[in-house]
Amino acid sequence: MIPRTLFNADHEGFRDTVRRFIDREIAPFHAGWEEQGYVDREVWRKAGASGLLCLTMPEALGGAGADKLFSVVLIEELTLAGASGIGFGLHNEIVAPYLLRYGTDEQKQRWLPKFASGELIGAIAMSEPAAGSDLQGIKTTAIKQGDHYLLNGSKTFITNGWHADVVIVVAKTAPDAGAKGTSLLVVERGMPGFEKGKRLKKIGLKAQDTSELFFSNVRVPLANLLGAENSGFVSLMQELPWERLQIAIAAVAAAQIAIARTVVYVKERQAFGQSVGAFQNTRFTLAGLQAQVQAARVFVDRCIELQMQGTLDTATASMAKLWTTDLECKVIDECLQLFGGYGFMWEYPIARQFADSRVQRIYGGTNEIMKEVIARSMGLR
Repeated sequence: MIPRTLFNADHEGFRDTVRRFIDREIAPFHAGWEEQGYVDREVWRKAGASGLLCLTMPEALGGAGADKLFSVVLIEELTLAGASGIGFGLHNEIVAPYLLRYGTDEQKQRWLPKFASGELIGAIAMSEPAAGSDLQGIKTTAIKQGDHYLLNGSKTFITNGWHADVVIVVAKTAPDAGAKGTSLLVVERGMPGFEKGKRLKKIGLKAQDTSELFFSNVRVPLANLLGAENSGFVSLMQELPWERLQIAIAAVAAAQIAIARTVVYVKERQAFGQSVGAFQNTRFTLAGLQAQVQAARVFVDRCIELQMQGTLDTATASMAKLWTTDLECKVIDECLQLFGGYGFMWEYPIARQFADSRVQRIYGGTNEIMKEVIARSMGLR
């Protein structure tokens, strides 16, 4: 295996901290959270107290002022533990950065310290019943009226939506202007007309809080506009490379742990008088998968380096997301096959991985959209 050179001793020390937190505060409760369809809110406060929330935010706003490699460690460890469905990643590395990058000083002071403590939980509402990857097709509107916007519409598939205290809503403030009429508005729990729908039942990530959101004549103060009016689409596009790279980081970690679990199983499982791992088909299958995952890890680690340098472009991040999530699903499927009937049992982690991995090719922009982005970068339109 090619040694990884991204992390220093501080990162590895943090990895140990994350693992201890998972062992103490997540692993004993995760099965129960899967049954109820959401994590207990208390784990957010405990994560905040342990320094796992908003790691990369400035210390003045409650964060640790850490580099993004600490976030990479957290993403990897939650994935390795089968707890990637917990919405820390979206809260830490999607919602909070939008507030930090585009928010006013007042907005940052109002929300971000409580994000870091786990007192407030963040979500971002993009997808709609008729608009998923096509963000230009959203129908939610926010019409300016005096000192507020009147927000109307609905959103679906919203991670952290049921728990959310602060939601960044993508809405049309100039409905006839297409993408150029899109803005980001911050909606807060308790605003009249803001309702949360049912928690959605999914085939995977069952502990993840995912819900519908409804906005009926919600009066959103002008002070809750995030960034410049009608610049929301541009803001969304600027954040996409890091968002998609996070998915790729999780995909490689998931594929690697699937292989590791399968190697342990096939060494122990007996068939026809020998271990399943002794059969050439098993050895060659796992060897081929490991070679592909090693190549994916090298590519993704290079993308992480580019992200750290501020030079990761959308097309390269889309390649990473496309390749690694397709590979993740392939690896987990072939590993599950080597478990035989036991691979189909929910009590085995490989079965939960099979269910959890499928959405990776959908969210963050479907893999078909990734191909469009890549093709356009090649001059193909």
